[in-house]
Order: sequence, then C-alpha cells, then structure tokens
Amino acid sequence: MRITDTTHVLVLTGAGISAESGVPTFRDAGGLWEGHDVTEVASPEGFAADPLLVWRFYSQRRAGMQGIEPNTAHRALVDLERRLGDRFLLATQNVDGLHAAAGSERIIEMHGALMRSRCTRCDRPPFADTTAYRAGVAPMCGQCKARGVDALLRPDIVWFGEMLPEGAIAQIEAFVRRAGRNLAFVAIGTSGLVHPAAGLVEAARRVGGTSYLVNLEAPANVTAFDHVVLGPATREVPALFT
Repeated sequence: MRITDTTHVLVLTGAGISAESGVPTFRDAGGLWEGHDVTEVASPEGFAADPLLVWRFYSQRRAGMQGIEPNTAHRALVDLERRLGDRFLLATQNVDGLHAAAGSERIIEMHGALMRSRCTRCDRPPFADTTAYRAGVAPMCGQCKARGVDALLRPDIVWFGEMLPEGAIAQIEAFVRRAGRNLAFVAIGTSGLVHPAAGLVEAARRVGGTSYLVNLEAPANVTAFDHVVLGPATREVPALFT
C-alpha cells in the first residue's frame, strides 16, 4: 500500500484483529454462550428479562481480558496514526479496549466498551468499570442511590437493536468526504455482515477511494474490495503499511 502526503486512511477493525491476542469471538462458539443465544445476553430485551444473566456474561468477559495484550497488528495501526495524524481515523467494532491500550487515539468505538458501565436511568456519563461482578450481582447506580432511587447499571455496550453512539457515523462520513479520492479504506478482521460497518467499503468506492481487506478468510463482502490479503492480521497488517 502506497502512502503519500495526501493519503487519508480509514481503518475498520473487527473481532479478527483481537482474536490473535486471545480474545474469544461469538463465532468461536457458534453464537452461543453456555447454551444461551447471544441475543439473550446482548440485547435490551435480554437485559430486561434477566439482568443477572447478562451481568454474569459480561463479568466473565471482563475477567477473561486479564493478561490479554495488544498484538503487532494493533501496534502497527498506532505507528500509522503517528505518521498521518488527522489523516487517520480508526473505527472499531470491538469492545475490548485493545486499540486504546496499544496507544491509538483517533478511535470511534462503534459498539461501546467492555470496561465501561452506565446507568439505565440517569444521565451520568459512562464511566470506567473493570469490575467482574460475582454471580448473582447486578450493580446499582450510586448516583441514583444517593437520590433515593434504585437504578441498575448496564455495560456500556451497543446491543443488538440499539443505535450506534451519537455522532459516530457522521464523524466517519465527514472523514470520507474530506478524503475523497485520497481515501484508503482498510478493513481488518471483519465478517462483512454487520451494518452499517459492512457498508463502509461502498462509501469509499463512492468517493473514488481505494479499499483494502486483511482477513484470515474471505468475508461476506469480499468482492467489494479492490485489494484482498488473506492471512493473520499480526503478519499482514504491519506488512501492508511498510
């Protein structure tokens, strides 16, 4: 991939980039967790039906992040951002926080963050929360409790059926428009199934940009990309930007 003084790089990352660090994906278990369909633990309806089950799921995921570190693919994106500055933007579907841990700064967390919680009732901003709560515990909002109101906390995750964070798509679209034909769109470790992220390759095409895919296997939208590299992200991502 040739990077010039006018190149703008928009990167989209999915579960594949973090799987090489040891972060499990839903697909590893066929979309199931302890026999539960993922929608039971990752939807507003699932949380309303059984918040204890949902918190047990996310507490296990938090505990599972202990000792997991960013890999060479995460670090290659940090190096690229330092080269490009504001001509770089990273949109991630991952909630594991590994991009930030590696040092990336220009990040849009499209699906939220595992290590944050927020109140289901008040307007308290999402806050850092690494607690892996014990089974049978659904945490309550301390700010609401101080006002004499009981309110559950929930993970700061975008669940199935929920809107992406406010302004996320608008920020990506503005970057794409500004870049125009100078845009290089790079998708790494994605399934090509989840929208609107899966449609970003078409947005790049509309402005005359060039698209690249780095994936372990061909995703659902592989034919939409100009350049396709199949292989592990830890090997192929650093090689792409040298």
